[in-house]
Amino acid sequence: MPHVVRDGVKLFYDEAGSGDPALVFVHGWCCDRSYHAPQFEHFGATHRVITVDLRGHGDSDKPDDGYTIPNFADDVAAVCGALSLNKPVIVGHSMGGAIALSLSVRHPELARAIVMLDGALPAPASLSAVGKPLGAAFRSEGYLAPLTGVVNGLFIATDDATRRAHITQSMVATPQRVMAAEWEAIWANDWVAEARACRAPAMYVGAHVFMADMVRLRELMPHVVSAQTVGAGHFHQLEVPDQVNAMIERFLRTSCA
Repeated sequence: MPHVVRDGVKLFYDEAGSGDPALVFVHGWCCDRSYHAPQFEHFGATHRVITVDLRGHGDSDKPDDGYTIPNFADDVAAVCGALSLNKPVIVGHSMGGAIALSLSVRHPELARAIVMLDGALPAPASLSAVGKPLGAAFRSEGYLAPLTGVVNGLFIATDDATRRAHITQSMVATPQRVMAAEWEAIWANDWVAEARACRAPAMYVGAHVFMADMVRLRELMPHVVSAQTVGAGHFHQLEVPDQVNAMIERFLRTSCA
């Protein structure tokens, strides 16, 4: 299985297709590279596509540390460099959107554009008030109850029940130290500074309820293109891939020439 080694950590990925620009798909909190399977298949017909398992997830190594948004961004950049990608578009779901944003600022010469799928960038005050205190609960012995509660809150009633069960089972199986560390990293990262510094073409696609404070995001990133999917919860890239793929395609045609 192909992988890249950065600082002794093996980062596994899948690759397919050909065509410019290449698209690199970055998964979210407690997920893995399979969470972009519909996009990998769809865009692989016309583009070079790569999906990455972040450290601590999927087949990649699970070291004791390194679970910060900037370090995740550097990991993804290392994969792009090892594969000699020429200004790829970075597509990130949830936490992966934050990683895409961070990468665009830390490695401005690398990303041609970024796509952020339903990330809390920046989070509304009401979401921050609930999310930040959960860090302590996720470090406790009884972490599975609050973790399951958070995961359950990511769906809406019309989401596919079988898919929901699979996602829930997969996410709660994430090693506790990984899950807790990156949850804390999500809230500790300086989204405001990164959004303000981002110069890459950018698109944000929200789900049933926007997870980001869109007024604030547009203030920080006046150039951001925004959209919203219909009839799907947080995992809209899996639930309604036809909508998400069409939006990405249009963004590529209009913003990434």
